[in-house]
Amino acid sequence: MKVTIVGGGIGGLATAVAFHQRGWEVEVLERAPEFTEIGAGLSIQPNALRALDALGLGDRLRDGGLADPVAGVRLADGRWLVRNDVADLKRRFGQWATVHRADLIDLLVEALPERALRPGNDVREVRPDGTVVHSGGESTADLVVGADGVHSATRRSLWPGAPGPRYVGYTTWRFIVPPIPAGESVETWGRGERFGHLPMPDGRVYCYVMANAPVRSSTGLDGLRERFARWHDPIPALMSAAREDTVSQHDVHHLPELPTYVSGSVALLGDAAHAMTPNLGQGACQALEDAVVLAAVVDKLGVPAGLEEYDRSRRPRTQMIARRSRQVGAPAHWTSPPMIALRDAMLPRLPKAFFERSITPAYTWTI
Repeated sequence: MKVTIVGGGIGGLATAVAFHQRGWEVEVLERAPEFTEIGAGLSIQPNALRALDALGLGDRLRDGGLADPVAGVRLADGRWLVRNDVADLKRRFGQWATVHRADLIDLLVEALPERALRPGNDVREVRPDGTVVHSGGESTADLVVGADGVHSATRRSLWPGAPGPRYVGYTTWRFIVPPIPAGESVETWGRGERFGHLPMPDGRVYCYVMANAPVRSSTGLDGLRERFARWHDPIPALMSAAREDTVSQHDVHHLPELPTYVSGSVALLGDAAHAMTPNLGQGACQALEDAVVLAAVVDKLGVPAGLEEYDRSRRPRTQMIARRSRQVGAPAHWTSPPMIALRDAMLPRLPKAFFERSITPAYTWTI
């Protein structure tokens, strides 16, 4: 049995590993000339770590050092809006890890035979019979997996009438700074903007900035430094430590819900199926879950029945998490002074159970 995977990011490579471990012939078509990612960290939450455990790779991340979940949300002057009980979160849900995305890509690539990896192949069309037309010719397989991101060629080929990516109104900058004292992981909200920082096991700090902006707008590092110069510590120091050549900016999109993730012998996975806002940090985590579940059910039940089971189990869950992610992040991007005043007054008073309803379904997944 052969599977062709369109896209060599985290979801696509994890899918390749899962099928390879089950004895399938694997082919990964990636448009870029090499398999890598640059410039950003990644929070591996408990559900994603369990998915990596299913691939036999979880302990490799644990060996690199574990991380704490986000301690909460603060305001620009340092006051707490939401304060999480970090020890309780780890006790109830499991461990967190923070890694460089490129390191996770390398870990997945190392688990695959070199012959499976085909970089430099731009996919142009995917057909429901398992044919993939790309810049290197054509490939045929028993199963095709579209793991080619928010602008998925697989999705356009087989769901031509489905709505495309929608800009959510804010853009994001991501970067990693050299080791600097940064304390615990925190996200800070302002007026239509926020700053998050997550210490990494090696002392470096992964930072992200999100701000309301017109689509395809651009702000350089000097502009970001000025914007956050008067926010609470350690934000100004983190901004000062950043280098222009390490900052990547991307507009944030989500994809409207599909009625199914499968068509013929093809399945969508990760962002191609359910691109979501980054507010819960679950985009890559859900792609890892997708990969493990897809390989397990297709290998057990065969392609038609396995794809039906994959869609039945994964679509409701991922679409629910995508909706919650949009809802959770919305208050950070309010700009109306009365609404912001209401937010800042009400959030500290909300019961702990209110926030748990947003995160518990994501963290408690098991294969």
